[in-house]
Amino acid sequence: MQNKGSLLLLTLSVAVFGVITTEIGIIGLLPKLISQLHVTATQVGYLVSIYAVIVAITGPFITLLLSGLNKKTVLLAILLVFVVSNLIYATTDVFNTMLIFRILPALTHAVFFSVALVVATQSVPKEKSAGAAAKIFAGVAIGLVLGVPLNTLLAEHVSLAAAFWFAAVACFIAFLGILLFVPSLPAKEKVSFASQLSVLRNGKLWLTIITVTMIFAAMFSSFSYVADYLAGITHLNNNTISGLLLVFGICGFIGNFVFSTFLQKNVVKTTHLYPLLFALVLVLIWITGSSSLAMCLLTVFWGAFHSSGLVISQTWLMREASRAPEFANSLYMSFSNLGITIGSLAGGWFIAEFGTRSVVLSSIIFAVLAFISIFIKQRADNAGHRSGTLRSVRQS
Repeated sequence: MQNKGSLLLLTLSVAVFGVITTEIGIIGLLPKLISQLHVTATQVGYLVSIYAVIVAITGPFITLLLSGLNKKTVLLAILLVFVVSNLIYATTDVFNTMLIFRILPALTHAVFFSVALVVATQSVPKEKSAGAAAKIFAGVAIGLVLGVPLNTLLAEHVSLAAAFWFAAVACFIAFLGILLFVPSLPAKEKVSFASQLSVLRNGKLWLTIITVTMIFAAMFSSFSYVADYLAGITHLNNNTISGLLLVFGICGFIGNFVFSTFLQKNVVKTTHLYPLLFALVLVLIWITGSSSLAMCLLTVFWGAFHSSGLVISQTWLMREASRAPEFANSLYMSFSNLGITIGSLAGGWFIAEFGTRSVVLSSIIFAVLAFISIFIKQRADNAGHRSGTLRSVRQS
């Protein structure tokens, strides 16, 4: 039984890797796609931007529409969409066709993560749910760090089509895994749209949503420009930067599991400490950015804290919206994408206005804002707890 549970989580991790690689792996292929699709750089950029925008806008609503369906069926159908989409990318030379097949998987992206996280966390005892989520986010971490370089490598040394075949095969392997290892999971009871949307009336939920957005903004404000920082400030060559980014990814993979262990022991304390410690690492990066030795050491911690934001923010949000887990996870996907967008834009503005070194400051600011939102939320929790205790005393 334990082996089957492990295979289920491994399958979901592979599926997440395939989905993330489909989403961001295309970034390294844009120059080749310009010539294959006979379009401008601006047009080919839509293949990336339209995906993120659709995920952010439509995720919660489509998740609500599909919430009454069998979770296994939903996962299989979505992975089939991703397999077919990657096969279209590999064979078409028509821009509009590729654009349509970027829109279709984007419509299901948030639903996939929402359902996958619910399936993973419900497959283990409640106290181990953060660990199960960490295994899902391990697929995200690998996809984020390796998706682009792997696709670029395949496109350079094999063919552009091979890069898309790679993502298609990953999604197909996950499809078979879910077919074999995930049990049928029909909706236990049809939860009405109104009851799921009612979680949005909870003011404290919005504080956790702000936290998610700020954590992702902190993560990606500087990470979006990490190669520029290491080249322009630390003066490292391309090979060294590639090596450090690999270290960054490996440490992020490990950091997810380290912080999931801390979350299982104490969610509140871990969540409070995370943005402060992340900000401290970023301050050290800002101060010692010109030292190659310091940056080689700090990249270890930067990677660990960067990817840990995935499981930290998801656990914090789910703690407040456990009544509607799939809808809450779709909110997580939408607002994490919003955070990535805000962070990337802010990082670009800081570089334009104050120079490359200042990009780390933007991440520090977002990390501090994340801590403030966590602090306010906890104060509200404590006030509510005291109020409930006083009512109980009066009634007794």
